[in-house]
Amino acid sequence: MSMILNRSIITIFLVFILSCKSSDEVIEEEANCTGDYSTKNVLTNINEEIFNNDESVNTYSRYTWSSNGESRILRGNGIPNHEVGTFPNSGNPNRISEQSVNKNFTLCPSIISENGLEVVGPAMVIAYALNSVKFDPATAGRCNDAGACSLAQGQGNWNIEALGHDTFDFGDDMNHAHVQPNGAYHYHGMPELLVDFLGDNQGMTIVGWASDGFPVYARYGYSDANNSNSSIKSLTPSYRLKSEPDANRPTTLTALIGGPGQGTTNPNTPIQMGAFTQDYEYVEGLGDLDQCNGRFGVTPEFPNGIYYYVVTDDFPFFTRCLKGDT
Repeated sequence: MSMILNRSIITIFLVFILSCKSSDEVIEEEANCTGDYSTKNVLTNINEEIFNNDESVNTYSRYTWSSNGESRILRGNGIPNHEVGTFPNSGNPNRISEQSVNKNFTLCPSIISENGLEVVGPAMVIAYALNSVKFDPATAGRCNDAGACSLAQGQGNWNIEALGHDTFDFGDDMNHAHVQPNGAYHYHGMPELLVDFLGDNQGMTIVGWASDGFPVYARYGYSDANNSNSSIKSLTPSYRLKSEPDANRPTTLTALIGGPGQGTTNPNTPIQMGAFTQDYEYVEGLGDLDQCNGRFGVTPEFPNGIYYYVVTDDFPFFTRCLKGDT
């Protein structure tokens, strides 16, 4: 699928004298951070409008990032600025449509939970990519103990994962993304073509901001977290598949209710380990990252160090918890 992006980038440095301020102007002021971290002046002057003529999009991707001195401000339409898969498709019946993205992030993030606070429910978006597309790694799919499953609004104790298995098909594309019923294109994992668009798929690349104000990087980091002169490596999560399934875990998909195909089918096929969130366990120190798929360290944008989240190639793919205050 070919795509031509007509890119118009307007970079606005928002520095005004207070006496000249109008009601519509955004003033870049000093963020007086009292905590350990400040993200002021990092990616706070972005204004992009890019026509995406991918056949599944065929509209403009619009997004701006600015600052009022206290908050990082995102305004966008949630349209990706890169090639996507075909939507609708056999695993996903939804069409991409514009969203209204209005989100403020603190410029002074602080750690309030060492173990992280779980983010659950549709009311809370865990992070946004720079193009205003949201990261939403979990799914609404569930199974009960008998193996009756639904990919949307399911009932039961077993949370279905979108990635990392072949049991369930959510119709995700090359960016590990698909479309919600309201038309929201969103990432479950590595946004491959966004990383390519940003121009550095071999180094530390900031791809977005978490709702607690900490940055999000894709795949790579320094081999020594505190040394920017160390080599770049692919960072690994500290999760692994459990050696044995949990008690009462369904092993056979007896019924698939609703979902893209509608109706109910009875596949009677095995449910792979890795199909459920509960199939994984966190082992501290197993990989480079903590239970929220992040770590402390230096980055190109933060040479003195900061806490940051990482999109990874393996489970959990993206954090399911936040360390900072939202």
